[in-house]
Amino acid sequence: MMANTAYPTRKGTPLRLRTRLLPVLAAGGLLLAACGEDVPETGDALVEDDAEVEDDAAEDDAAEDMNGDVDLAIADSPLGDHLVDGEGMTLYLFENDEPGVSNCTDDCLGNWPALTIDDDADPTWGDGVDGDLVGTIEREDDGSTQLTYDDMPLYFWAADMAPGDVDGQGVNDVWWVVAPDGSPITEMVEGADDDDGGSGY
Repeated sequence: MMANTAYPTRKGTPLRLRTRLLPVLAAGGLLLAACGEDVPETGDALVEDDAEVEDDAAEDDAAEDMNGDVDLAIADSPLGDHLVDGEGMTLYLFENDEPGVSNCTDDCLGNWPALTIDDDADPTWGDGVDGDLVGTIEREDDGSTQLTYDDMPLYFWAADMAPGDVDGQGVNDVWWVVAPDGSPITEMVEGADDDDGGSGY
């Protein structure tokens, strides 16, 4: 009869193997203690992982909105959430405009370029943008299709150089960034210079 060479076990784990593992586990515990790190509870780790996944998903959605695939998106700045284009550049409304009518032409338009799309294209937008407020007008000066939000034409400020810039905010007290609900945000960034830069608009 062949001898049984299996290790004696206790609750399914070979006794000799358990004995060998004890010093290793003890050493690992001492190393963690020396580093000042606590081993997280399994439940806590799962909660943290879920939160990280949600944060990553939100960042991915925001990145998709800012990759040029949409015409309108929402970004955050010291002024709060406001409209930007698909590249993250800040958009403004002109208080001297009328609903559905742009009164910014010639030199004004040189300083405040209109947000336009191809004539045969439909506007697109990302999360946070109210699609019911998105519209277009045909500009009277050149026939281009300008995007509107809550019927107000949208513009860039030529001096904004990068996504997140809001240097056009409050110029001549008539140019404002646009909140997601379509209202002008009239607060000023602390320390900002409200000089019009000689634009006259």
